[in-house]
Amino acid sequence: MNTLIELEKKINSELTTKIDNSEIKHNQLYMNINKENLIDVILFLKTNKNTKFRQLIDITAVDFPEKSQRFELVYLLLSHEFNQRIILSYKVNENEVVNSLVSIFPAANWMEREVFDMYGINFKDHPDLRRILTDYGFEGHPLRKDFPLSGHTEVRYNEGEKKVINEPVKLEQNYRNFDYESPWEGTKYIKEQTNNDKKN
Repeated sequence: MNTLIELEKKINSELTTKIDNSEIKHNQLYMNINKENLIDVILFLKTNKNTKFRQLIDITAVDFPEKSQRFELVYLLLSHEFNQRIILSYKVNENEVVNSLVSIFPAANWMEREVFDMYGINFKDHPDLRRILTDYGFEGHPLRKDFPLSGHTEVRYNEGEKKVINEPVKLEQNYRNFDYESPWEGTKYIKEQTNNDKKN
């Protein structure tokens, strides 16, 4: 394939019903598919002589908690022979199980474990789906939009017990409200106090 336009036409003509829509942006081809067609589309892109997307660069997800289909899974593929990239994506509900690509791209193993750990998305037929970035017993999924920035627990060394302990997060500093007024004019409470002093 010489150009992305030719590549887009080729894929759309071969996979007519399996591609929801496609567009070329930032010198890359973006395609939306249905999750049921993932394996067929990936196999075509990897094995077809006109595409040869033989490297899986990454798998990630995006969280849209306000939408009915909360997550969008994103797959980045590279064709070394044609020096082209393609980005596949599809939407899934919160508790849906999606197909694993480990049998097609062994590198997907750790990528899918990361998506599982960070977003809580389960992959069907994954050989070892467990957390990869967070610790044993970690609660929640840190890249979900509803996960608190401070987390639920903190890990620290306890000098008294001489060991590392997990404990609920304690925010040491109380919330402070800043008024952002000019320091040259004085803040409201100083102005009010000055006015009260003048009245007395």
